[in-house]
Amino acid sequence: MVGNGQMLVTFDSHLNMRDFYFPYVGQLNHIMGHKNRIGLWTEGRFQWLEDDSWTTHLGYVPESLVTAVTSVNKALGIRVFFNDAVHYRHNLFLRRAVVKNQAERSREIRLFFSHDFSINQTDVGDTALYDPEAGVIIHYKLGRVFLISAFHQNQDEESPFYQYATGTKRFGGAEGTWRDAEDGVLEGNPIAQGSVDSVVSFSFQLGPLAEAELWYWIAAGESWDEVRFLDTEVRQTGLDALLHETQVYWQTWVNKNETDFADLPKDLVDLYKRSLLTIRTQVDAGGAIIAANDSDIIMTNRDHYSYMWPRDGALVAYALDTAGYHGISKAFFRFCAHLLSPGGFFWHKYNPDGSVGSSWHPWVKDGEKQLPIQEDETALVLWALGHHYRCTRDLEFIQELYDPLVRRAADFLVAYQDPVTYLPRESYDLWEERRGIFTFTSAAVSAALEAAGQLSRLFGHYRRALRYERAAKEVREAILTYLYDEEKGRFLRGVYQNGSKLIKDYTLESSLMGVAEFGVLPPTDPKVVSTMRAIKEGLWVKTAIGGVARYTNDYYHQVSQDIPTVPGNPWFICTLWVACWLADSARSLRELEQVTDLLAWSAARSTPPGLMAEQVHPYTGEGLSVAPLTWSHSTYVLAVHRYLAKHKALVRGQESPEFGGKY
Repeated sequence: MVGNGQMLVTFDSHLNMRDFYFPYVGQLNHIMGHKNRIGLWTEGRFQWLEDDSWTTHLGYVPESLVTAVTSVNKALGIRVFFNDAVHYRHNLFLRRAVVKNQAERSREIRLFFSHDFSINQTDVGDTALYDPEAGVIIHYKLGRVFLISAFHQNQDEESPFYQYATGTKRFGGAEGTWRDAEDGVLEGNPIAQGSVDSVVSFSFQLGPLAEAELWYWIAAGESWDEVRFLDTEVRQTGLDALLHETQVYWQTWVNKNETDFADLPKDLVDLYKRSLLTIRTQVDAGGAIIAANDSDIIMTNRDHYSYMWPRDGALVAYALDTAGYHGISKAFFRFCAHLLSPGGFFWHKYNPDGSVGSSWHPWVKDGEKQLPIQEDETALVLWALGHHYRCTRDLEFIQELYDPLVRRAADFLVAYQDPVTYLPRESYDLWEERRGIFTFTSAAVSAALEAAGQLSRLFGHYRRALRYERAAKEVREAILTYLYDEEKGRFLRGVYQNGSKLIKDYTLESSLMGVAEFGVLPPTDPKVVSTMRAIKEGLWVKTAIGGVARYTNDYYHQVSQDIPTVPGNPWFICTLWVACWLADSARSLRELEQVTDLLAWSAARSTPPGLMAEQVHPYTGEGLSVAPLTWSHSTYVLAVHRYLAKHKALVRGQESPEFGGKY
């Protein structure tokens, strides 16, 4: 993935461009998962890079959002190297390609790029054309324009392209103009409208073992004038300079906090930095932190993860504040302040532009009205905002958000409290699957009200602060009363109301880590320890792959029903939650080594470029669901900082009243 907060471009393992989001990260997708292919021709033979004859190694230039990809085809005797990036400031996709003739004879090699746009997420009414005056290909519809151009030393003065073609795709029996490339010759059709695509080619006469360099770019804008301005910027500045400054910018950004990584191995530090950069690609300039942008998931339910869940966003913002990236979190909280409903709660999820996203939470059940929310989402934003203030001490920022966000959300949380048990009323769980009263949600509500009380005291609102703090205490005490089971010796996933009775849910659930994470009890409390040990033992996947499942018999993308061995697919989030608790509760450097083991597990289960999926196949280790998942990467960042904080404390041997002595 490469992006800049307005434009996000994604690729699959064969370097097919699969998603092109603009002008929001996650909205709109102008490719919709279709393949923008790369192909090569020589001596009458043609192959797309997705063919089995190619071996492709994916990677990034270290500590940057510039790719470094090598593809080799021994049968054709061709090696191609690519650097791809989105300029950090301009809405320009930049590509440097180096084509090497690995044969010991002179020959012609042609390079092909196809462009399969469905502008504004539909292929109806698109136009693709060749502009002979500028020597560029343009795709446009309504207020979206994409200009495609290139430069290489051997090009014709009038056009950088050796050949070009536009035509019809996926309509009337036509697969697409990309098929026209497979004989190595493009027919030169100059314009097409409707469901259309385009292909361009470049020709290089290469001597034995010689290579040629090509610069290629796509400018995105809302008008013809805007993309022509960007095209001029590339020609005047030079794509090599734009690519270099993008690389330097991201290398500076990811190292700006000069973190001391103690004794962490280099590969784990590299994954930490890659996680920060990956998170950054998933954050829109307007503040929305998007869960994931991977159009493959559309094939399962005709929807996607390109939404801002307040849950994901708050937890990512918390990790970013911990890592010192406060500007991103600040934009997120401002974004949230405009989303809060009149009732003081957040809806299920939102589009990157702030509009309410799709949902499966019903507004009525068994003829009775119900509030279709996950209360943890409202609570987590408040909790994370309290953490943001502790990290930044930015009083003016809290004052700005106090009335529109803090007070209204906290008032809702108090009002949504059961008057008998003092637990929160029923809502959907953090996994969005069931409605009830859950330990994770309750712990998050308690922490949110505590944060609201502390923030209220900053402005002298003492009565309000006491009200929030009293409610927080009531929820904490209710958790210990109703959500801890003495017989099991651990916390329950939750309870369900049946008239005046509460029905216990004994399902072993990884999110029970929230009891310690949100301060209901300290991480070394016996109740927390017994619960976390049960999670480690009962939810660990007992195959060669390992990792921690979400909960027992997790059905989402379920691979196996051999529950004792595979309680569910391992999740990065859940495995790293255990790592965070192990760090918080470690009493010695030896105990802290368990955290390093789980960080190493995450590195081993990431893709070669360092991207983490949502889940992992319990037998093959292959990523499942979407990749990358922003939440996975943010939890890795948080786990690293928990490790570093505890390592520093242990090395210094500071006093700890909790443990009654030195660590």
